[in-house]
Amino acid sequence: MSPGHDTPLYFLAFDHRGVFARSVLGAEGPPTPEQDQTIADAKQLIFEGVLRAAELGAIPPAQLGVLVDERYGAPVARAAGAAGIVLTMPVEEPDREIFDFSYGERFGEHVEEFSPDFAKVLVRWNVDGDVAGNSIQAVRLRALSDWLRAHDRRLLFELIVAPTAAQLEAAGGERLRFELEQRPALIRRAMAAVQRAGIEVDVWKLEGLDDVADAEAVVEQARSGKGREGVVCTVLGAGASRGRVEHWLRVAAGVDGFAGFAIGRSIWRDPLRAHLAGDLSREQVARQIAERYLRFVDVYVSAAPLAVR
Repeated sequence: MSPGHDTPLYFLAFDHRGVFARSVLGAEGPPTPEQDQTIADAKQLIFEGVLRAAELGAIPPAQLGVLVDERYGAPVARAAGAAGIVLTMPVEEPDREIFDFSYGERFGEHVEEFSPDFAKVLVRWNVDGDVAGNSIQAVRLRALSDWLRAHDRRLLFELIVAPTAAQLEAAGGERLRFELEQRPALIRRAMAAVQRAGIEVDVWKLEGLDDVADAEAVVEQARSGKGREGVVCTVLGAGASRGRVEHWLRVAAGVDGFAGFAIGRSIWRDPLRAHLAGDLSREQVARQIAERYLRFVDVYVSAAPLAVR
C-alpha cells in the first residue's frame, strides 16, 4: 500500500482530552467523574453539529471527517463510521512531551475494534530540542508505522514544533515572530527526521503557514522519497482566531499537495462554553458548530484551484 490519500479532507477535530477539560471546563487537574460525563456529552453535541453540517452543506461523505477519541467519544466514533463519515482516532497518550501509546502494547486491538480510516498521532518534535526524546519517539513511531502498514491501515501525523528557549530568545521572546521566521524550516526538518526514521505518513497535519513558498516546501518534503507521491498535508487550527486560521487555509488551498484541514477549538470552544453557561441551547450550539465548520470549508474551497476542488 503506497502512502497517501486522494481526496480532500475536512476534519472537525475533537479528540482533545486533557486540553478539552482545560479549554472548555477550566479544569486545572484531572477531570472528576462528573466532568468526564460533561465532556462525553459535549462531544456528542459536537457530532450533532457535524451531522447538521452534513445536512446543510454539499460536502461529499468521503470528504467530511471527524477526529474523535475513544475515551470520551466511542459512541460518536461508531456512529460516524456507520454514517460513512471519514473517521480518525488518536493512538497517543495525551499531554505527553514524548510520544507514547494509549493502551500500551494493546494499541492495535483498539485500532481494530473501531477500524478508523486513519490512526492519528500528535507528536512534539523540535529537531534542535530534546535529542534523546526524539530518538525514543522515533522507535515508538516506527513500530506504529510498521504495524499500520502490515494491517493495511493509514497514518495521520500531527506535528507540533514548539520553540526551544534559544529559538524563542532569537525571536526576541515573541512567539509570533518565531512562528513566522523559524517554524516553517523546523517543520520541514522534523518531517525529514521522521521520514529518515522509516515512519510512513499518509496525511501530515501541520501548523499553519503564512507564506505560499513555505507551504510548497513542506509538500515537497512530504513527498520526498520513493513512493510518497500521493502523500498530502492538512492545516491544523491550533485554537487560533478565525482570521488567522482563514489566512492559513487560503495559503494552503492554493498549493498542490494540501488537501484540507483538521480544525477543532476554533469551531466548538466558544459555543460549548456558552452552552455550559446556560446561554445557548443544544440546538443553537449544533447549528453554530455546523455554520463555523462550513465557513472554514467554504474559505478553503473558494481559495483552491478548480482542478483540486
